[in-house]
Amino acid sequence: MYTSSRADAPVAREPHHAPVAHLVRGGLVEGVHYGSVVVLGADGRILFRLGDIEAAFHPRSAVKPLQAAAMLRAGLPLDGELLSLAAASHSGEERHLAGVRRLLGLAGLTEDHLRNVPDLPLDPAVRDTWIRDGRAPGRLAQNCSGKHAAMLWTARLNGWSLEDYLDPAHPLQQAIARTVEDLTGQRIAQVTVDGCGAPLFAVSLHGLARAAARLTTAAPGTPEARVADALRAYPEMASGARRDVSALMRAVPGLLAKDGFEGVQVAALPDGRAIAVKIADGAARARVPVAAAALVRAGVDPALLVPFAGETLLGGGRPVGCVRPVRDLDPGTPTACA
Repeated sequence: MYTSSRADAPVAREPHHAPVAHLVRGGLVEGVHYGSVVVLGADGRILFRLGDIEAAFHPRSAVKPLQAAAMLRAGLPLDGELLSLAAASHSGEERHLAGVRRLLGLAGLTEDHLRNVPDLPLDPAVRDTWIRDGRAPGRLAQNCSGKHAAMLWTARLNGWSLEDYLDPAHPLQQAIARTVEDLTGQRIAQVTVDGCGAPLFAVSLHGLARAAARLTTAAPGTPEARVADALRAYPEMASGARRDVSALMRAVPGLLAKDGFEGVQVAALPDGRAIAVKIADGAARARVPVAAAALVRAGVDPALLVPFAGETLLGGGRPVGCVRPVRDLDPGTPTACA
């Protein structure tokens, strides 16, 4: 098993989350989303924190850029759109399926080698079309298939076994664990299994933000910089045409952003300013406006983030409220909640 000289692992405890977003209807707070938020400056100092940023948590798919960097460190010869796909939680669009086939073909492998769980496409519209066409759940359609194809190729390049590439003791997963610890600056708290079947490493929200900053400030040509460059150049390959995370990267110049299931969001700017968000109940409707407010705290022009300010609530077809960040995070008052 891997060993590490990094800082101690974060404590595995029930996180002390705080209110991060309010669901406001007719001027009254109808619901509260709890979570945690951290904003780092370019020098790595904490500029803002809310909730529990040091407890161990599961970053879910927000860790994929770190997994991709680990595979490049292990010799994976990828850049551009296929590297973005290797770090993707893709929507299951045809370009994503075609890209995964290309990855497998370059490795001399087929879909049968994949060990991720069969699933329907992540994007609702793509999924509806898939079902209407009578197509069954498949491994290619599952949102992590690009990562799994890249894992298989990395294993083959290094002469590692393919059948057990998801075993936490496999050399591939050990290499990924070392990279996660290197970039987060802390030992992994525990290892479990992600939804796709791959090992999932528990770190802290603070560590996740620190790792994102390490990617965007890495020297040109390094594995970390190559991952950041690929995701920023091809955000739709890492997500999808209708996904908020790709729209966010298009809206903010130079931004690297990655979402994860259960309300996780991480983002970093080229100078190392970074944010990380965890919504306790996993709600995407809170993740997006909270992340946007955190980016404003990091110094991003608020005008760029207007489309991400919060979901409007309707009553009788008319706007009557919205989901907005709490005042501690965003002292402004969104007009939709007035």
